[in-house]
Amino acid sequence: MKLVLFDCDGTLVDSVGLIHEVMARTFEAFDHPRPTTEATKAIIGLTLDIAIARLLGRQHVDDQATIMTAHYKEIFASVRGEAGFQEQLFPGIAEMLQTLASRDELLIGAVTGKSRRGLTHISATHGLDKIFFVSRTADDCPSKPHPAMVMECCAEAGIDAKDTIVIGDAIFDMQMAKAAGADALGVAWGYASVPNLIEAGADHIAHVPGDIIEWMERNHA
Repeated sequence: MKLVLFDCDGTLVDSVGLIHEVMARTFEAFDHPRPTTEATKAIIGLTLDIAIARLLGRQHVDDQATIMTAHYKEIFASVRGEAGFQEQLFPGIAEMLQTLASRDELLIGAVTGKSRRGLTHISATHGLDKIFFVSRTADDCPSKPHPAMVMECCAEAGIDAKDTIVIGDAIFDMQMAKAAGADALGVAWGYASVPNLIEAGADHIAHVPGDIIEWMERNHA
């Protein structure tokens, strides 16, 4: 058996527009300049309070970062309800997930910096409820690149990290995979550059979702 763990934002769903808008409104509400889209992309995947602290240029989560985190969570759902800010699956993701989920030797999971509520919303919206056998979120574990999300999913599934593949678009995903002793598969359609993913430890880069299936067949048949 193999365990395949997917990141969510930037890997399965294109959420940068929503995340950036909520982040920008949060910073404006506290009289800070709106972060650039590139700055927002760079923190996607981290636990929210750590992400906000980094955008503020702070080493650690302080009182203001904590307050801003609460504000972000408070306005998130209303912004998501506005036209143009829904989180859509990247093209080819649904078909790729269904193909992998149909294979008896694979278990599929999610490891995400989203909240549990956020992952539940994505799963329900896109019919992924029955795809994910295990999952860990920002509510359950320390922020990436700490390996806890991967290790806890492995323990729950009863599968060793050496038989686990982490698939994500962020350097934090690659670093987390390597820290856990799992394979790291980077995706080129997300928010980090391919060179940065390789530098962070990616064993392979998928340029389209179908590449994931081909790589799995070659390396984990």
